[in-house]
Amino acid sequence: MPRYFFNTHIGEDVITDLNGEDLRDPDHAWETSRAIIRAMMEDPKNQDRLLAASLVVTDEAGEVVLEFPFAEALMENAPEEPGHDTPTAH
Repeated sequence: MPRYFFNTHIGEDVITDLNGEDLRDPDHAWETSRAIIRAMMEDPKNQDRLLAASLVVTDEAGEVVLEFPFAEALMENAPEEPGHDTPTAH
């Protein structure tokens, strides 16, 4: 299984995921990204700071697989699974 790394970008700051997760494919990485963002946003103290953040998912080679803006993950009408209206996939 491929390993994906979920790096949080907040302005110029980057919180690097050093461990990553083994997932079946980029669609599973998208689903995991959405769950991570929603969990991070549950704490009201973080919401203002993280609304402009993005989760940048890379593969083991360091190639960007997708970029998922936090604000997009919180939209009530955000798609439940990847498709044409999903965050930018590379």
